[in-house]
Amino acid sequence: MALLAASLIGCKGYSPKNADDFRYTIDRFADLKVMRYRVTEWDSLNLQQKELLYYLSQAALCGRDMLYDQNFRYNLLIRHTLEAIENTYDGDRNTAEYEAFTTYLKRVWFSNGIHHHYGGDKFEPGFSEAYFAELLAHSDLTQVLSHNREGLNTTEALQSFLTPVLFDPTLYAKRVNQDPATGLIEGSACNYYLNVSTPEAEAFYAAMADPQDPQPISYGLNSRLEKKDGLLKENVYKVGGLYTEAIEKVISWLDKAAKVAETPQQRAHLLKLIEYYRTGSLKTWDEYNVLWVEDHSTLTDYNNGFIETYGDPLGLKASWEATAQFKNTAATERAGIISHNAQWFEDHSPIDPRFRKAEVKGVSAKAIDVVQLGGDCFPTPPIGINLPNADWIRRDHGSKSVTIENLTDAYNKSAEEGKSMIAEFACDEAEIARAKAHGALGSNLHTDLHECLGHGSGQLLPGTASDALKSFSSTLEEARADLFALYYIADPKMLELGLMETDEVAKAEYDSYIRNGLMTQLVRIEPGKNIEEAHMRNRSLIAHWVYEKGAADKVVEMFKRKGKTYVRINDYTKLRALFGELLAEIQRIKSEGDYEAGKRLVEAYGIAVDPELHREVLARYAALDLAPYGGFVNPHLELKTDAQGKVTDVVISYPDDYKAQMLGYGRDFSFLPY
Repeated sequence: MALLAASLIGCKGYSPKNADDFRYTIDRFADLKVMRYRVTEWDSLNLQQKELLYYLSQAALCGRDMLYDQNFRYNLLIRHTLEAIENTYDGDRNTAEYEAFTTYLKRVWFSNGIHHHYGGDKFEPGFSEAYFAELLAHSDLTQVLSHNREGLNTTEALQSFLTPVLFDPTLYAKRVNQDPATGLIEGSACNYYLNVSTPEAEAFYAAMADPQDPQPISYGLNSRLEKKDGLLKENVYKVGGLYTEAIEKVISWLDKAAKVAETPQQRAHLLKLIEYYRTGSLKTWDEYNVLWVEDHSTLTDYNNGFIETYGDPLGLKASWEATAQFKNTAATERAGIISHNAQWFEDHSPIDPRFRKAEVKGVSAKAIDVVQLGGDCFPTPPIGINLPNADWIRRDHGSKSVTIENLTDAYNKSAEEGKSMIAEFACDEAEIARAKAHGALGSNLHTDLHECLGHGSGQLLPGTASDALKSFSSTLEEARADLFALYYIADPKMLELGLMETDEVAKAEYDSYIRNGLMTQLVRIEPGKNIEEAHMRNRSLIAHWVYEKGAADKVVEMFKRKGKTYVRINDYTKLRALFGELLAEIQRIKSEGDYEAGKRLVEAYGIAVDPELHREVLARYAALDLAPYGGFVNPHLELKTDAQGKVTDVVISYPDDYKAQMLGYGRDFSFLPY
């Protein structure tokens, strides 16, 4: 499970305000901004650790094509075509239309395809079909025409094929459709199913599952389900199977990493991961996760695999992602205190005792500095991660939770380079002051509680399938972890443990969360649209539920002042009680697999948008000239060797040209047919 940044970030006309004059924000286009992050403790690592992280970073970059193809079957063809235009177009580049083309290309890179990375809707090119034809006609498309798998060997054929894909708003309109009434698979453009209907896929995987299995396999996780000649068959991601060209490259770097692993335990799970990629066996995947989650022996670590299922409308199939990282020792102290008290938090959770774990096993938490992001973690990474996702592994072997310290720092430093959103939407000066004094710590503690304990808390009743909540599973799981964090951040135990010095920290987090869930996250929604993304649905669900249930006592109040809407929390104690009440219900829904109750909650509180409030929020936000979404470029790692080829150092640098990095990745890390 991954926690995405909830705060809204971005600026235009930025200027560095940091002591060392390091510029965090390096590009701005559409509703997006691109930042840099720093790895300040890199030089404290020894040579073996640096070399290991270099190899893990290369593995993280080699799999990027897989995510593009998973997101949409024509994404790779589109990306190669657009990059060929950018590299070879011989016409006038100093025009508004070419600027619009460049913006479109950057958006495709940012979203790993033609659908918005967060909302999932196909975005418009911003230039005309006629101009697209002109771009194609004046570019060298030799490589695209000779290598594409669609048999498009002339410019005219390529233009005819791609024009409706890019420009018809009704064609492949949503990457992930979450409306069961229109067909979850049928209405989705993602590439996890081929010629398969929703009922067929659900029946296929239902027949494979054994509800009585105490260690259930995550069926469907690493494959595309295809129907050919009336028969359903999984096309597995593995060596010799689907995506073999990219997987073989990933393996080659993982093999190098295994040779310089810090410990035998780390080497063992790297080799098991390689075995999984070679065989595609999900049993081997589980064996790998057990080895990985039980290894706490090293400073360095990584994630690599088909992991999160947010991109599949059925919540079964996982997108590819990778990171390379090492422990931030100083910041880990905070997360360590929380993880060491995991049993206390579980025992005092406001849920039915039947759903509590009698013994919390193997919970580890740390803060990390990420060195490289890849796949579904790039360029828009989570700020916290809790893995593995398999409930039985969590139950029997525990989980690893991380807060990504240097990304959180980069978000905060970048926000200082622009205008303040809090000043516009906070209800009074006291709330603004509380946010400035305590907001950063409140956000970090929320992330720690969400990832370290929230996702790993509670248990399923015997016989409850892990996928019982179907398309609503991701939203409800994120809500459950958020509610755990919200309930406990205001517990006196946090003061007792020395995690904060005042309850103003909890109040600052409550202010931020409710304001965001009721109002400010709407800046990420286009006019007339509903909420689609799981994390946004989760925040809306929680905020609107507590607002409604506390309305009689005005626990949370929405009011107008000078024509502007504001949110005010009048009773933080009662609000915490409401968080606990909703946590108990959502835990019951998960533990019992109550699909209908979960569906009712999400549909009643998590999806709909008030159009009048939406218009107001968009207008106020537009006046600030901020970007609601942010992502990153990666640091560049350079391997230094002596005359005999022996590694002598790994040097880190921080590129400040987004387009140059993405064109370089297209040149150096494109392995799949398109």
